[in-house]
Amino acid sequence: MKTAAIIGGGVIGGGWAARFLLNGWNVRVFDPDPDAERKISEVLANARRSLPSLYDKALPPEGALTFHADMAEAVADAAWIQESVPERLELKHKIHAQIQAHAPADAVIGSSTSGFKPSELNAEGARAVVAHPFNPVYLLPLVELVGDAGTCAQASDLLRDVGMYPLTVRKEIDAHIADRLLEAVWREGLWLIKDGICTTEELDESIRMGFGLRWAQMGLFETYRIAGGEAGMKHFMAQFGPALEWPWTKLMDVPEFTDELVDLIAGQSDAQSGHMPIRDLERLRDDNLVGMMRALKKSGSGAGGVITAHEAILPTPEAVDLPVTVSRPVPQSWTDYNGHMNEAHYTEASAQATDRFMELIGCDADYIAAGGSYFTVENHVRFLDELHAGDALTITTQVLTGEGKKMHLFHRLFGPEGQLAATVETLLLHMDLNARGTSLPSDAVADQLASYAAAHAGLPLPEGAGRHVGQRG
Repeated sequence: MKTAAIIGGGVIGGGWAARFLLNGWNVRVFDPDPDAERKISEVLANARRSLPSLYDKALPPEGALTFHADMAEAVADAAWIQESVPERLELKHKIHAQIQAHAPADAVIGSSTSGFKPSELNAEGARAVVAHPFNPVYLLPLVELVGDAGTCAQASDLLRDVGMYPLTVRKEIDAHIADRLLEAVWREGLWLIKDGICTTEELDESIRMGFGLRWAQMGLFETYRIAGGEAGMKHFMAQFGPALEWPWTKLMDVPEFTDELVDLIAGQSDAQSGHMPIRDLERLRDDNLVGMMRALKKSGSGAGGVITAHEAILPTPEAVDLPVTVSRPVPQSWTDYNGHMNEAHYTEASAQATDRFMELIGCDADYIAAGGSYFTVENHVRFLDELHAGDALTITTQVLTGEGKKMHLFHRLFGPEGQLAATVETLLLHMDLNARGTSLPSDAVADQLASYAAAHAGLPLPEGAGRHVGQRG
């Protein structure tokens, strides 16, 4: 089990701690703030609620979280050391000197800085790279890496293991990539509000109701490529390029940060969302991010593709006599107005169990691409207990029949305390995807299915098997 040392436990440091901890790393925190443990525990509570909901496989067991008053103790044997102290260069130099004195020689030392370049961070002998994340660090995958090429490559491998998307910046530059874009939008937004064009709420609506949704899955240039129609990007640039010379923007001019402007923006922001405590606002943000990122996961677009790639390297429970075919948390998006898991998602969960069992017998992606698969022709679900968002869901699969074209399975869905929450009996037929008709499976798949059927033949018939809707007793 790897160890990460988090130096500075504020919003960003707490997010780093959660990202590593929930991906099975031990985490040591160094922060003199007497409230650091409380603050990180609150961030962790939100992370535990949201991050597992992105996945359809269980994350690794959590590592151990400890707090340390001694820098040497905090960084000892750490594979990753992340500095997230306030953006004051003299403070970062002081902290990195302490890290450098005690860090293992092969540890990656990252800085969360949003503005300083590696040459500035390392001017007094440090060996840090910029590893600039985005809030909330435990959900958003992007990390901008800037610095030594070898260290950035090492950092990229470690970051992918915890489900992040490392983007190595080709040249060091003030504010890296994303914050330069954000700064441009921020400056223009300040002018629009100062000049009375809109309020903070109206400006936010213009983003989230329009181009923000496009950017989430295509970014800027791919979005504009589509805007060019069949002629593509050249047509778009020819059509809209002249607008760059029009007086549309004040990007090179900054409004004076007067008390009046600060009060105007702060007052509008309070009117917009001051009715919600910050933790409630964070949970609303996290729920929305989980929902959008899970939607992107279906198409593999944007952040959804990162989740799919990370999920592929998460460990899968080994096959046993009754294989565990699903081990995952219940995401918030699976719950309904009654506060529990919606009936449709019991079937979705059982479909995931069926898919996993198909993989166990060799009916995997390659097999399906070659033209063979199983199609569900009948399901029977019994709802026995409630499941709620965040509950650990485990499914075991028993083969009732496995011969010829038929595969007859019985899934048991267990809740967090081991209670039987539902059973799903499902009948499938093997299909030739090219002919779109039933067919016999390959010999290899048939043999694997037969071996499970033989192993399960001695088990008692599950309670509820063979029932029909409305049957008594």
